[in-house]
Amino acid sequence: MKNIFDQADTSHFIRRINALTEDSFPKWGVMSVDKMLAHCNVTYELIYEQEKHKKPGLLTKWILKKFVKSKVVSETPYKHNSPTAAMFVITDNKSFEEEKKRIIGFIQKTQQLGADAFEGKESFNFGKLSATEWNNMMSKHLDHHLQQFGV
Repeated sequence: MKNIFDQADTSHFIRRINALTEDSFPKWGVMSVDKMLAHCNVTYELIYEQEKHKKPGLLTKWILKKFVKSKVVSETPYKHNSPTAAMFVITDNKSFEEEKKRIIGFIQKTQQLGADAFEGKESFNFGKLSATEWNNMMSKHLDHHLQQFGV
C-alpha cells in the first residue's frame, strides 16, 4: 500500500492522475472520469471542507463505526462495483480539469501536513483514526479508482 504521507508515493498518485484524460473510460462501473474525480474529492472534503456535508447522526455514526469502518480503514482492497455511501454518489457532470486540480491539491496538502497531523484525528464518519487508518482509507480509495480507469 502506498503511503499518502510520503512525497514519493504522493508523486506516484499525481502521475497516475495526470495520465487521465477527459476521454478516459472505466474498466468497470458507470462513473465518468469527471465524476470519479469528484467522488474521490469527497474523501478530502470530509477532512478539509466539512461544511459541504451533513454530519451523520449518532445512530448512523455508530452503524458506520460498527459495520463499515473496518472495511474502509483496512488494507484489504475494495471489490469492483462495491456499494458507496450516498454522499459519495455524484450525479451531475463536473469539470474534469477542476476536479483533477482539486484532487491533486488535496493530496499535496495531506502529504505536507504529514502523518502526525492525522494521528488520532477525528473522522467525519468513523471517530478517531490512527495515521495508518487515515492512510489506508485515502490510499486504497485513490488506488481503487485509478485502477478503475486503467492508470
